[in-house]
Amino acid sequence: MKRSSDIKILNKKAKFEYIILDRYTAGIQLFGTEIKSIREGKASLVDSYCAIQHNEMYVKQMHIAEYRFGSYANHEAKRDRKLLLQRREIRKIERATKETGKTIIPLCLFINEKGLAKIEIAVCQGKHTYDKRQSLREADDKRQIAQLKKFHQPT
Repeated sequence: MKRSSDIKILNKKAKFEYIILDRYTAGIQLFGTEIKSIREGKASLVDSYCAIQHNEMYVKQMHIAEYRFGSYANHEAKRDRKLLLQRREIRKIERATKETGKTIIPLCLFINEKGLAKIEIAVCQGKHTYDKRQSLREADDKRQIAQLKKFHQPT
């Protein structure tokens, strides 16, 4: 079994689709079977987003697979999960998202040293297609430079 510090579930599309403006780390309110599934690495942040309702923040569309040893008390795979943030942080995020084109996206789900599930969220702005092409070009250039260094190392 993986150590809890090894578990890091990333939203790889987020860095490609969005420009990250501000990052926050929040606790997450989970059921018992949900934390067990996360510790097995059976969660996905693809297509998930955060929303503020009644001065509380929720992560929506986050998929946590049902626990394989769960009984009738197993959790629902895609339910809204409450994020644990301070009121001033929620207000700051809410003010930032009032501007057009800004959204709240989960970037990373992880287990900290104390064994608690945490989620890293970010206030983001959507990229245009030309920004995405630039990101692809930069990644391709980095890959080519790494290959050249690998082949031209003195032995």
